[in-house]
Amino acid sequence: MTKVCPEIEDMTLPEPVTTVSADVSFASNHFPSYKLGPDNQIVEEPKEDDKGPSVQDTVEKESELLSDQHKRLSVRDLASKFDKNLAAAVTLADEAKLKEAASLEGHVMLKKLRDALEYMRGRMDGQNKEDVEKAISMVVEALAVKLTQNEGELIQEKFEVKKLGNFLKQASEDAKKLVNHEKSFACAEIESARAVVLKLGEAFEEQERSSEASRAQGPDVEKLVEEVQEARQIKRMHHPTKVMGMQHELHGLRSRLQEKYMNSIKLHQEIKRVEESKSCPFVLEGTQSLGSCLRINVSSENAIDLSNCSIQWYRAACETSRREAISGANQSLYAPEPFDVGRILQADILSNGQKVTVTTDGPIDPDSCLQSRVESLMRKSNSEFSVVISQMNGQDYASRTHVFTVGKTRIKLSRGWITKAREIYSTSMQLCGVRGNIKAPAKVLFWQPRKSLTFILTFESEQERNTAIVLARKYAFDCNVSKNFLLKCYS
Repeated sequence: MTKVCPEIEDMTLPEPVTTVSADVSFASNHFPSYKLGPDNQIVEEPKEDDKGPSVQDTVEKESELLSDQHKRLSVRDLASKFDKNLAAAVTLADEAKLKEAASLEGHVMLKKLRDALEYMRGRMDGQNKEDVEKAISMVVEALAVKLTQNEGELIQEKFEVKKLGNFLKQASEDAKKLVNHEKSFACAEIESARAVVLKLGEAFEEQERSSEASRAQGPDVEKLVEEVQEARQIKRMHHPTKVMGMQHELHGLRSRLQEKYMNSIKLHQEIKRVEESKSCPFVLEGTQSLGSCLRINVSSENAIDLSNCSIQWYRAACETSRREAISGANQSLYAPEPFDVGRILQADILSNGQKVTVTTDGPIDPDSCLQSRVESLMRKSNSEFSVVISQMNGQDYASRTHVFTVGKTRIKLSRGWITKAREIYSTSMQLCGVRGNIKAPAKVLFWQPRKSLTFILTFESEQERNTAIVLARKYAFDCNVSKNFLLKCYS
């Protein structure tokens, strides 16, 4: 006994003071739980982290969810929200019970701690006894204060939970009322829809009766009724293919009506021309399109000889508009040029003071392939055409095939390395069709590079000749040269 007592005093007197003062935690939000370890030391148990949401956060979240109840919701949404609120209330009640049990457990642990400290105080002897008692009293007071604070917080939380439960109960009652209201409103809408369906059925029955009564009036009415029923069925079933088919059929009917209308106009013009030809001694023959040739012939045996008559050709936008005289076109033969496309041609025949006018049946028709041919050649820097020189400076000229080159800035006539003429676009240049009595005038072109030099060139086809005229005209416009050089002529 004498050997053990000094060792107990050395181990128990200094260490409890430091151990107790080190284990005290005044900043903790929870009641600390202790247990005795080796050498009668107080060991703090590990804390369990409670990461669950607080009551205030839960109340705010449920308040936001309940604020959505003021909006009109479906029955399914109301039922789901109601179930969620009940689950939240049950969870909060369970948490309150658990916290209340924890509070009771805290009282028990405090009592046990007091008993343990009293037991330790009874064993203390010596000069550190007062310090130990003071430390023990401070720990007990701090634990009592902390427990009291926790109990107050628990009471406050229980009050908030009870308040939230009452609020959820009131909200559930409001939700039930809203569900009943929506249910009654839906029933009323169903009844109104049912009444509308009954009215539509009666209307369809009445329509069927009226259609059956109208069928007896004749086959035309029966056919019309069938078409109307088919159209209604198509509209009801929303078949876009049938509607598109009917639209295409309607478009075809319109195009055929337009074609018949144009044919009737042409027949009317033909009848008018025939009636005028009976009284007119001259007639205009030839295809009225680009690339053809128009010729004035005598329609009666008693007509005056054309060689003794004065002839002048005109172009106009329509029969009633102002006419434009075609310079140099004073022969009985005339080949339309690209400038004449879309216009009406007329010819005045004057003899012995009497003037007779012949007119084309309509505007000159274009060449369907000319535009695409011109567009393809304009992609190149130069366009070459094979020509034969028929006349040079007004004299017949027998030559082989030459190359007539229409460029973006100039025109050139050459054969191999030999160049006959080469000039840039200018106001002194003349380029047009031949208007005189010459063989195949629709293929012939008159070109005057400068005042002292002229050529009459024969192309391989009418389209080549018209293409050369159109290209030269477009390039001259690009070079800021007046278009009048294309309208000059040679007769």
